[in-house]
Amino acid sequence: MTSFNKEILDLTIQEFINQNINSDISKLALKGIPFSDNLKQDIITQIESKKKCEKKLPTWFNSQNIFFPPKLNIEQTSSEVTAKYKADIITGNSIIDITGGFGVDCYYFSKKVKSVIHCDLNINLSQIVKYNASILKTNNIEFYANDGIQILKTINKKVDWIYIDPSRRNDIKGKVFLLKDCLPNVPKYLDTFFDFSKNIMIKTSPILDISSGVNELKNVKHIHCIAVNNEVKELLWVLEKGYNAPIEIKTVNITNTEEQHFNFYLNQESEVFPSYSKPLNYLYEPNAAILKSGAFNSVAIQQNIYKLHKHSHLYTSNNLLEYPGRRFKILKTTDYNKKNYKKEINLDVANVTTRNFPETVAQIRKKFKIKDGGKNYLFFTTTSKNSKIIISCAKI
Repeated sequence: MTSFNKEILDLTIQEFINQNINSDISKLALKGIPFSDNLKQDIITQIESKKKCEKKLPTWFNSQNIFFPPKLNIEQTSSEVTAKYKADIITGNSIIDITGGFGVDCYYFSKKVKSVIHCDLNINLSQIVKYNASILKTNNIEFYANDGIQILKTINKKVDWIYIDPSRRNDIKGKVFLLKDCLPNVPKYLDTFFDFSKNIMIKTSPILDISSGVNELKNVKHIHCIAVNNEVKELLWVLEKGYNAPIEIKTVNITNTEEQHFNFYLNQESEVFPSYSKPLNYLYEPNAAILKSGAFNSVAIQQNIYKLHKHSHLYTSNNLLEYPGRRFKILKTTDYNKKNYKKEINLDVANVTTRNFPETVAQIRKKFKIKDGGKNYLFFTTTSKNSKIIISCAKI
């Protein structure tokens, strides 16, 4: 762990870091860094970590005299986009983040509540985040370089929210996938958390299986599936003390131009049954957040559209509808074989997608000699009658 070395904040060093933000680090090291040997590794760390913040954490990247921790801490932190989303969920006056990390979530929480507590076991990281908070003119965050659960017990007062981002790296088991194997073990400490707050928010990796998380936790009120530019970044679990009604799943895909929202109740997904159809005039592909949430039936019922096949997760309609995902105008549908493709579609360049199909995109490209790109879209999928088909589309 890089220590909080304030020599790095020297104006000349900061200028060097900014001038070399796009440099090849290995070439830079060979060329020589014109500062004392004991600073060279710290300077390299600053360049690598700051570069990683350019798109993920633009506020930090664009602010003067920010001190950056090692890039692993940047990789593990929330992005500003998802931190803003989390802050919009909370209400009340106080929140404690018992796994504070680089403090991005706390920074956005501080804009919504009066009192924020940031806890992290790493003394150096805690010092860095406290310093950066002063640079960012954030003065309603308290910092504790200690175990968050112990801090909760020591402070011994109620808070409106407890926020936890458990580490998915376990010293004994390596990378883990169950909540009970993460650090801290959230299921084990749930009763302790509920002693201090009515509301708990847990951030987990999108790798976590939703049904597994539901089985490990209790009093789950909402599960948020958050995608950014159609890539699922995290799951948020909102727990409310004593809550035992149906769980609502809230999906969002945040893009540069819009937010696509789709909500449904987990218990209803298995109780609704969509209708099926051959491809009609329009084709719909759910965004990544909906696919992660498992709302394969609910999205068809709520949007009043047809499914192509139980396992294809592609949808169709006669009239163009608003939809939380990609929409396409169907140009041609044909049975899957080389002869039909050559006769009815015959594209040399196209964007290829497979859904519920026995061959991979790579195999299809090789077989039909299709290069990637262009404005045409080809879906290779299966109908409700188990026929293999090709759908040629134009994106709307």
